[in-house]
Amino acid sequence: MTVVNPWYQLGYVIPHLYTDMDAYQFYRIAPEGMVLITTGLNLTEYTLASVESNLPMLWDRFDLLAKKRAERISLSGVPVASALGREKMLEILAEAEKRTGVPCDTDLEAHIAALKYLGAKKIAMATRWPEAVNSALTRYLAAAGIEAIACRSRARTLAENKMTLASEDHDLALELGRQVLRETPDAQALLMPGGLWFAIHAVPILEAEFGIPVLLNITSTTWAALHAAGPRMLHRPDPRWGKIMASV
Repeated sequence: MTVVNPWYQLGYVIPHLYTDMDAYQFYRIAPEGMVLITTGLNLTEYTLASVESNLPMLWDRFDLLAKKRAERISLSGVPVASALGREKMLEILAEAEKRTGVPCDTDLEAHIAALKYLGAKKIAMATRWPEAVNSALTRYLAAAGIEAIACRSRARTLAENKMTLASEDHDLALELGRQVLRETPDAQALLMPGGLWFAIHAVPILEAEFGIPVLLNITSTTWAALHAAGPRMLHRPDPRWGKIMASV
């Protein structure tokens, strides 16, 4: 198998009109031969109204990725799923899978699957979101049997999160991650969601310091795709990108 004949295509619906950190981080952690096919929505705010206004467009995006022969389709954007709630989100995924014939997922459902695989039922969270988003995420996780026992956040608008620098994001991941894990020694994992958050280099640092798994959107979603590939997986990811990647 060569780089001109990739063995796996992961479709990814980005909530924004452009792709930057999602793809950049994916190609740091994904094994050789995996390709990320992205398409976008136009989420403008972390609100249910903004999410619902993008739902008609979502079906077109699912169809597009299926036509591109994606072997799995994932909806990025934890705030999107959180705003809709787990029951509604699972209904949308079931309909999308029926419509396309392709397994469909979200970053948030991938987080849940990864946490359950690791046996983590009580977790800490670090985010860059306002309280309303964090509360919706906490409720979504609770519906899946996962308790968020603490959350530390630097509340920003969506527009602000789109404009941050990678170096600032890295420092913030370390700051918030260390703070919440020091305050919550019983946490079995740390969740740092956010596709726009450049935090991959913080993962091995925090895991080395605290000894528990640290999950990002891109690590959980890539793990879920590799896990589903099973014996078709030709290459394994570099374990230095986190305990969940090392578990593949």
